[in-house]
Order: sequence, then structure tokens, then C-alpha cells
Amino acid sequence: MASLALRDAEVVNEGRRFRADVLIRDGRIERVGDLGGARAESEIDLGGKLLLPGLIDDQVHFREPGLTHKASIASESRAAVAGGVTSFMEMPNTSPPATTHQELEKKYAIGAATSVANYSFFFGATNTNLDAVKATDPRKVCGIKVFMGSSTGDMLVDQAATLEGIFRHAPALIATHCEDTPRIKAAEAVARARWGDDVPAGEHPRIRDAEACYASSSMAAELARRHDARLHILHITTAKELSLFSAAPLKGKRLTAEACVHHLWFAEEDYARLGHRIKCNPAIKSAADRDAVRAAVASGVIDVIATDHAPHTREEKAQGYFKAPSGLPLVQHSLQVLLDLVAQGAFPLETAVERACHAPARLFGIEGRGFIREGHWADLVVVDPCRPAKVVAEGLEYKCGWSPFEGHTFGASIERTFVNGVCVYADGKVRPDAPAGMRLSFDGNAR
Repeated sequence: MASLALRDAEVVNEGRRFRADVLIRDGRIERVGDLGGARAESEIDLGGKLLLPGLIDDQVHFREPGLTHKASIASESRAAVAGGVTSFMEMPNTSPPATTHQELEKKYAIGAATSVANYSFFFGATNTNLDAVKATDPRKVCGIKVFMGSSTGDMLVDQAATLEGIFRHAPALIATHCEDTPRIKAAEAVARARWGDDVPAGEHPRIRDAEACYASSSMAAELARRHDARLHILHITTAKELSLFSAAPLKGKRLTAEACVHHLWFAEEDYARLGHRIKCNPAIKSAADRDAVRAAVASGVIDVIATDHAPHTREEKAQGYFKAPSGLPLVQHSLQVLLDLVAQGAFPLETAVERACHAPARLFGIEGRGFIREGHWADLVVVDPCRPAKVVAEGLEYKCGWSPFEGHTFGASIERTFVNGVCVYADGKVRPDAPAGMRLSFDGNAR
């Protein structure tokens, strides 16, 4: 691999902003600082543009295998790098689900062959695969995913003895989707009795309300305390749930929380405009909940920012309430959402970088990524903060071909993305011959 010098960057890293050059050699960062007269085989003058670590998205659904009419690892990883996301961790609810190690390794093979970004895949827990959960290698797999709320197939884990066993024995970090299914089913029955099958989209946050979230997340937190498990609760949406977490430094935390960009951006009034296009689980809730989660990101109560990227086709989303699937495509614009929130004063840019880049690397023990450090892999994103970018369908890399942000103009643009030292995105296009990303490796200390 050729050497590359990035000149005159405004580096944002580990709580600091400073002007520096970055020298990349053999895919890794060799030097950060003033390179002076030192030359590289290729050089790019960034002219003071922002240089950030590539984002690490700890929750995506790329739909492969089995659901590739919606998306594929190839298509969605291209969308990821177009948005400055250089590494992702993908969820197990595909078809077939990644609930055996044989199926999990099949996904890793697809990632090795087709993913432009770096990748890892969660192992999925069920009511019946505790022995396989115990056999998961924390050096090779990012974590154990537990759906403590409604899911597809048999991935809802709702047996008390099984949950106790998972929290007692899981060798890797446990990541949970927390919603109380009986409460949701009861609310759905009430809604159906009132509206039939034509339930308004705006009822979604009342059907999947704050109590449904808190009942499940508080139970997960108690299980983690009882068994001293490392628990990461995904996509927090309510002010009430924030009481479960602390603003202590991430190092040493056993209970951590994630927020997703759509829950930081949208609020329940947006259902009137976007309908089922923003239907997701857990639901987008009130502006007060959204603002509380934003504040928790700023304070450190929320540790990680991700997307829960979950694409469906336009036709699927156009169905009525009970048939329209939950989830929306997000990974191509997550960094631009954060940059707009920074511009609005929700939190500083350094905090956004901490939650979306550094914290996932620390939390999961990802080796050699998430920071602009000498010796680390050169996973980097160049941002032009002065060039607005309007979201149009023609510019989307998603296989589903749509975005909830269509028509919105973000205040900043993603100019370039580097994965393992290679520029895979520039001039608005993903490089057609971009090399495959790498399988993420972990320090193995998850338990």
C-alpha cells in the first residue's frame, strides 16, 4: 500500500481540536503532527477541513442473508462509508437468523467478500440456544444480542430461566432491545378495537410507550446487576429510562446505554409528515423525551450513538399500521445528523466524536480503531463544514432507494472516507473497486 499524507487538517480527536498533518503508511497512521518537508507517495491538502475518526456503528440491520430485496451487506456498507461510517456491527435477525455459529460464520464470509466497511456480527440469543451463547468467542464476535421485546421468528427471549442463564454465562457483552411485549400487545388490541387495521402512524409512540420500554430495560438492568454482566441497552428513547444509567466515565461501567440518531432528530409531531416511514421499534416519542436523550448524550449518561439502520422497501412502508414494518434507513446520514445537532447547540463536536467513534471502540474493546492515533488503522472521514448537502434519492446508496431525510439540506458534507488507509469514498461516489474491509477484532475482555 502506498504512503499518503493528509495535510493541514483540523483534527477532532480525544476531546481536542488541533491543526495537524497525518501520515498514513501500509493502512495505518504513522504520524500525527507537523510533517514538515517529509513527503509521501500521495498527498492531499485538506485546507483546514475537519478530520474525524471513522464512525463505528454498533447497531445496524443489513438484511443479508434472506432479506436482500431490502438491502445487502454490499449495498449498505457502501452507504455506510458514504456517510463516514467505517465499521459496523450487524444484528442477527436475518433469515436464517445468526443463532448458530455456523450461520454466524456464513455472515462473516459474506462480509469478507462484499463489505467495503470493516465489520462484525452479533450472535443472537433465543430461548433454546444457551449452550451456543456460552460458546461465543469474545475475541472474534462483538457481542450477544437479546431481543427482550418483540422480534421476528423465534428471537424473542421471554423465558425467565433462559434470561438468567444468558446474563449469568454470556462470555461477551450483552446488547438488548428492551420493550415489554405483553404491554405492547394489549395496547395494539385497544388500538385495533378503535381504528381497525387503519391505526394512525402517530399512535405508535402510545402503543409502544415509555412504560413498555422502562419495564423491560429496568428488568435487564437488574439481571445485569445480579450476575455482574456487562449490559449495553440499545436505542434509549425515554426520559424515564435515563434514571437507570450514570454519567460516570465509560471505563469500568458495567451498564451502558446507546442512543440512535433518529431518536435524537425526530419527535412525535413528525409522524404527521412522514407517517410509517419513521415507524421504528422502540418508537420515536415526544419532543421532551428526545430533548432528554440529547441532554444525556451531552452529559455522558448515554455512552454511544448509533443508527439502528433498518431498511425496508417503499412498498412495504406504504402499508397500513399492522403491516408496515418498523425500521428506517439511516447509516448514510448519521454523521451529518450529528453535525447539524452540534450546530444547533445540542452538544459539542468533541462529544459527538466521543460517542460515535471513541466510545464504541472502548466499550467493545475494538483493537486499533476508533481514534486518530499513531499505530491505529487509518479509518478516517474528512468533513467540509462549509458545504451544505441536500438529500436527494439519486444520491442514496441504499438498496431501498429512499431516506427519511429526503429534501433536507444538511449544513456539512462528507468529502472523503478512508477505510484501512484507502480512500473508498470521494467526490460524492463510492469507489467502484474499493477493497473489502476487515473483520473487527476485540481484546476478549468483554465479561
